[in-house]
Amino acid sequence: MNSLEKARLLALFVPAALLAGALGSQYLGGLYPCEMCHWQRWPHYAALALALGSFAMRRAADRGRSFVWLAALAILTSGLIGLYHAGVEAGIFEGITQCSSAASGRTGADLLKDILATPLVRCDQVQFSFLGLSMAAWNAVISIGSAVAILWLSLRRPRQAAAA
Repeated sequence: MNSLEKARLLALFVPAALLAGALGSQYLGGLYPCEMCHWQRWPHYAALALALGSFAMRRAADRGRSFVWLAALAILTSGLIGLYHAGVEAGIFEGITQCSSAASGRTGADLLKDILATPLVRCDQVQFSFLGLSMAAWNAVISIGSAVAILWLSLRRPRQAAAA
């Protein structure tokens, strides 16, 4: 397997695994995401689509390398958002100062009922940590490291066969 194929697979599996962890912790583990947690997910969704596009573009002139690069940049974006979020949790940066809601086009009573039924999750408080790092910090570490690895693998030139 050449280095571009390794980069392509990494660009697919890293966001898939991180999203599976985030969604699993939400729906199976009962951890409700804050607004900044959602911000970190969107670039991973984009990275998945771009990585799948790179598989479809294998026969193109650049063999789908540009899609791999874009997927790596999306993964890096999620990591940088995670780094900022971890900074908010540590009190280094100021986070969101107002409440937000995705509900719209409903009656005031329905909206109030939904707001009161939704758990309050603050972006500056760690809900879960592992080995001293919050989920946002782990996303930053894994995403930034993976993005660098994907870019490095995708830029590597194939090794020349040794002359016998």
